[in-house]
Amino acid sequence: MRAQDILRSRPEGLYCPPGDFFIDPVRPVKRALITHGHADHARAGHGSVLATRETLAIMGLRYGEGFAGATQAAVAGQTLRLDGASVTFHPAGHVLGSAQIAVEKDGLRIVASGDYKRASDPTCAAFEPVACDVFITEATFALPVFRHPDPADEIARLVKSLQQFPERAHLVGAYSLGKAQRVIAMLRQAGYDKTIFIHGALATLCDYYESEGVELGPLAPATVETASAADFAGAVIVAPPSTFADRWARRFPDPVACFASGWMRIRQRAKQRGVELPLILSDHADWDELVATIRDTGAGEVWVTHGREEALVRWCEINAIAARPLHLVGYEDEGD
Repeated sequence: MRAQDILRSRPEGLYCPPGDFFIDPVRPVKRALITHGHADHARAGHGSVLATRETLAIMGLRYGEGFAGATQAAVAGQTLRLDGASVTFHPAGHVLGSAQIAVEKDGLRIVASGDYKRASDPTCAAFEPVACDVFITEATFALPVFRHPDPADEIARLVKSLQQFPERAHLVGAYSLGKAQRVIAMLRQAGYDKTIFIHGALATLCDYYESEGVELGPLAPATVETASAADFAGAVIVAPPSTFADRWARRFPDPVACFASGWMRIRQRAKQRGVELPLILSDHADWDELVATIRDTGAGEVWVTHGREEALVRWCEINAIAARPLHLVGYEDEGD
């Protein structure tokens, strides 16, 4: 049995012939296994979807209850038989409900990581290394220049700015699933107990996170229709990054534009977005975490996908690990 006989690339995504399923397919398929709820991995319209309970709930919130013909909740660590293959979901540490998917047949195990990170995150289960023969890793930040700082230090920079500029609102751009909730939860860990204002696009997912036991503290809608701009002086407002260009964002008092993203390591990106306070806070593994994870799995072969594939493939080759890029398309950096 070869690894390519268990998982292979097709236009729809990674396909498992023995189990007749796809992992994170980019087109509607008969049977899909979904690693997490970000839109580039979790799409509506499949015949059936197998994912963690949290991911299924998130897909329902984003797409409506009829997002798939049928659904089944996977339990972390519990092995399921799908036709001629066995699958097991393991925590990925990316966002709430995110999972790696281990696929096994005839003693050969392949682990598809989906998106993952190794840094601490109070909003989701931590990544668990899984021993395997082949590891399929994302490569969003797979260049040595990407070494993320301590997340707590980045939140401390935000708290310090709030203390230095009490008359200014701090508008924090953060993706609606995972990053926004992580920023809020980490602010609470840092001792910030004031009301945090959120854009309406975040409300449903923040409510869901809280229903799952993630403590976000007092939240309120970031609307100026029922309050004056001065009421937001010194406040934290969390919103999707796309709102920075809207008239909505300009209603707040002299806002400090912040953006929580691993891409804030690149100063030119921060400058292009008009970000005054870049917060290097990523939900993806950085270079050191990527290579450490490959070693942790003990995999003799690595397949690299959606990101800076070439650099990580080269690192594997130098370290006597067989590697190749998958060149899958349709995956972006929504949860960076």
